[in-house]
Amino acid sequence: MNKELRARLMGISTGTLTYQLLKRNIRNVYMRGVLPLHPVTERMVGVAYTLRFIPMREDIADLALLASPQNLARRAIEECPAGGVLVTDARGDRDSGTIGDILITRLKYRGVAGIVTDGGIRDADAIRDIGLPVFGAGPAAPASPTAHCPAGLQEPISCGGVAVYPGDIIVADGDGCAVLPQALAEEIARDAAA
Repeated sequence: MNKELRARLMGISTGTLTYQLLKRNIRNVYMRGVLPLHPVTERMVGVAYTLRFIPMREDIADLALLASPQNLARRAIEECPAGGVLVTDARGDRDSGTIGDILITRLKYRGVAGIVTDGGIRDADAIRDIGLPVFGAGPAAPASPTAHCPAGLQEPISCGGVAVYPGDIIVADGDGCAVLPQALAEEIARDAAA
């Protein structure tokens, strides 16, 4: 996404974007149950980098495997590009955290624009001070291995009941998160601004 498009989208609300998409018969773009973890001070805009979780199973819940640099969740933290948004499919399971303050600090250090998950988020109080926009299903103390196993990276996922493809543009504000198909981004931004 170029700087001009990003700047235009920073000035357009999710409500306006979803209406512009509705006018084009694209209805399912607003993530349900995915809200800001803390009050929003600035709109979040970035290109989706996707991670998919499946339910954890005891025979693969080995913490050594989960800590491996080849673990897809670890790779997502290191590979999500600067300006990107890490979007996680946690199957709407809000009873376990999908990410916490240490990994969010790493993402901020790497220049990622923010995080979106339809699962829970650990360390909510500490995350407030990190200053990276985080949108999710709400706080959850249990660590991800209690419920989640990373199974896919940079593939189409579902988050908050919406299809998200790598490269889609995520726009999030106090009203929640909208998914803007990459191919329509310039046209939508132009019409929404008008």
